[in-house]
Amino acid sequence: MQAIVMTGIGGPEVLVAEEVPVPQAGPGEVVIRAEAIPVLFPETKLRSGAFPLGVEPPLVFGFQAAGVVTEVGADVDPTLLGKRVTVATKGFGAYAEFVSAPAASAAPIPDNLSSADAAAILMSGSVALPLLETARLTGTETVLVEAAATGIGSILTQLAKEYGAARVIATAGGTAKSEQARKLGADEVIDHNDPEWPTRLRETLGETTLDVVFDSIGGPTALDILDLTTPLTGRMLSYGWLSGAPAQLSATDLITRGRTLIGCAGPDWLARVANSNTATLQRAAKGDLAPLVEAVLPLDQAAHAHHLLETRAVLGKLILRPATNG
Repeated sequence: MQAIVMTGIGGPEVLVAEEVPVPQAGPGEVVIRAEAIPVLFPETKLRSGAFPLGVEPPLVFGFQAAGVVTEVGADVDPTLLGKRVTVATKGFGAYAEFVSAPAASAAPIPDNLSSADAAAILMSGSVALPLLETARLTGTETVLVEAAATGIGSILTQLAKEYGAARVIATAGGTAKSEQARKLGADEVIDHNDPEWPTRLRETLGETTLDVVFDSIGGPTALDILDLTTPLTGRMLSYGWLSGAPAQLSATDLITRGRTLIGCAGPDWLARVANSNTATLQRAAKGDLAPLVEAVLPLDQAAHAHHLLETRAVLGKLILRPATNG
């Protein structure tokens, strides 16, 4: 079968199409014939070496896929055969015509949801839902969604008011993404490409404060944003670091300001994310969430897809489709 092999750490060119053996389903596993494979931003960080890889290349790259179950391993429900599902691998192996993954990760795709849309919405929605639940919005609060036009931020922006936000302020990079954030439901948008964007945020807030911050940027601006949150009840949910570093905050920063930082990471958090997969797909099938697919590309264009994603110019999800699924 054709697969995309990560030959080493480096630029998109290290992702090379090769012929590799078809995987077999081990105990507790399923194999799917992949129909749609999402290209995820964290994958670009692993490929480049910005995030630790954990194992040595070469390896078949990729974390998630959507497709039809073709084989089940021991102790797996045989009725899964022939069903369309999304799966998450144990870390690698999704950029391929056939994908092996733990059966426990399989989430059924509703009949009226395409595999491409399921792949596009899976990660972003499954992270956004527990973030919104953790925020415990009251119906009167002002929230900040960072990087609101794409990925997880786009889902947070779509659902924030449903979950209890009264005012949604968003950040986005550039004119096109700012307009996208407004279409998704943001009341006001600030361009975070401006180095002085925290100052613009302060001006936008006026006499009000931020009750909840969904922080995906991290880095040194987190402290500036913390000073704009509501004393005693203000809370920052940290779940990403697009700046290249996590939020640069200390316990002293939080204690002396009377604010709360909630770290959304670790095994227990990832379990909550996994448990949100089915709800995410069902919401998308009902039209409650927009998958925002930017383009569907052939599997052998994985390197090109990584290049496009790293330009930060794409507004939606990039999906890879194996040749066997046309």
